[in-house]
Amino acid sequence: MKITPGFLVLALYASSSAAILGFGKSVYNKWHETELERWLSDHDIPYPTHADRKELENIVKEHWDSKVSSPYNDWDTARLQAYLHQKGVQVTDQSKENKNWLIEAVKKNWYEAENVAEDAYDNVKNWIFDTWTDSQLKAFLDRHGIPNPTPRKRDAMLQAARENYQIIADKVGETAAYPGNWLYEAWSESELKKWLDERGIPVPQPTTRDKLIAQVRRNSRTAALKLQEAQASASKSAEAVKESITDTIFDTWSDSKLKEWCDNNNIKVPQGSTRNELIALARRNKAYLSDDTISASMSAYYNSATNTAASAYSKATDTFSDITQDAFDKAIEVWPNTRLKAYLDSRGVPVPQTGKRDELLARVRLHRHKIANGYGTWTFDTWTYENLKKYVDDQASKGAKAASSAAVTTREELLKQAQKAYDEAKSSGGSTYASVTSAMAKATDSAKQNTFETWSDSDLKNYLDSYGIKTYQGTTRNELLAKARRAQHLFWYGTATPTETMYEKVKNGAGWLYNQVAMRLGLAGRQAEKAADSVREGTQYVYDRSAEGGQEAKRRAEEKGKYTYDRAYEEGQKAYHKVKEEL
Repeated sequence: MKITPGFLVLALYASSSAAILGFGKSVYNKWHETELERWLSDHDIPYPTHADRKELENIVKEHWDSKVSSPYNDWDTARLQAYLHQKGVQVTDQSKENKNWLIEAVKKNWYEAENVAEDAYDNVKNWIFDTWTDSQLKAFLDRHGIPNPTPRKRDAMLQAARENYQIIADKVGETAAYPGNWLYEAWSESELKKWLDERGIPVPQPTTRDKLIAQVRRNSRTAALKLQEAQASASKSAEAVKESITDTIFDTWSDSKLKEWCDNNNIKVPQGSTRNELIALARRNKAYLSDDTISASMSAYYNSATNTAASAYSKATDTFSDITQDAFDKAIEVWPNTRLKAYLDSRGVPVPQTGKRDELLARVRLHRHKIANGYGTWTFDTWTYENLKKYVDDQASKGAKAASSAAVTTREELLKQAQKAYDEAKSSGGSTYASVTSAMAKATDSAKQNTFETWSDSDLKNYLDSYGIKTYQGTTRNELLAKARRAQHLFWYGTATPTETMYEKVKNGAGWLYNQVAMRLGLAGRQAEKAADSVREGTQYVYDRSAEGGQEAKRRAEEKGKYTYDRAYEEGQKAYHKVKEEL
């Protein structure tokens, strides 16, 4: 067959049209059957047990856009609004409940285009390690016999992990396009949970190691994108700070130094120029600053400061972590011993034999990031009256001695009956206990959907009382609900801040960076105070959003802010005098 230029044009047109219409190969078309099944399981998408590869691929295709390319299409209005708020997009009162408008607005401000999202899964190694800690990267390399780079810097370890990713997968006989649990073998359950906690991602309850890994895996791409955004924001802030600092440098120079600097850089100074005119002239020509011989020592300070921007942001996230830990520690101090024991029991942690309160508190703090496993009497804590009644009636129909709701009128009485039925079934063991846990598993998801909303005010107060949280006359229903949700979240997840993540702190850390750079350059006095104000504002931002973190957490946060300011001012004075001496 003769191939003419016209035929080639038609062929190319047909090929491009097919790609546009979606007939081209998608990334998951190349996945192994186990990877297709893994992706569906991770996203809670049911598939036939005996489905062949083509059937699995079609099910993935059906859900791909809603889970990967544009997951926001399945979000409710509250989550859409929250995302837009995070992105700084203004939402009018008229648009708040307009879901179509909100979806379009999120689409315009999403992390990446749909085609980019698919391309990303064609090369997982490029981003899957981005959110790992340095110790996790090192453990991964050590586990698979990959020599750690020297010096052992993060960038070098990332490069080593990426370069050896496919080699390691082949060596252990595992797939790598949508990796299995082998990738997280060196992670403890606490590390998996901590990764989710730090990113505000709910931990499945009750959970298993496999469920934790699935939750980390399916959220890793979005987490990597958030990190990239935070780093870009940090870089942008660093540039803004750089500009501000550069301008400020000239304010510290004498008139004679300004003139000398201009002369050395062949900048013409008009006769009779005032100080303000000299400063303006220097700023217009600040590009010469880094190469100026007179300010060589100052340039060294400047370069050193900007090169450590990442470290400054790291410190900001550490401070955030400390404050949230303080909030958790303060919250559990009012918990009764029964609640502390239940927390440990729900995580399979042995309760100290002595039962001393200090030991209980210490052990709860130690296992803050440990996952809750299985079921227990605590499972019923947040069930509604209807959920409890159905459970008790179901157990009564099976002959459970403790389960009868005929004469029960309050939620508290039902709760006691449900807990008693569970304890009896657990003691009996065998099929009776298996039946009870199966019923609890089915009821738990339903109970979660309605937690607290249908409760009476007195039920909410009783629930808070079980945590040692006192309520007072005049406490509004919204306040009761907020306190109950926070107490529940603390018990389930071991963290006081379900939505605030370290990324938001990094993105809002410009004040911290200004502080670091300014202090290295010796810009003391007014500049140091301005930097410290930014640090205090950042600290305020953190604990204001650590809902009801307690006065103690707030006090500690203020102390950290004051300590930062005092040290910054002190270092600023030293650096300032050192620069003056050198110049």
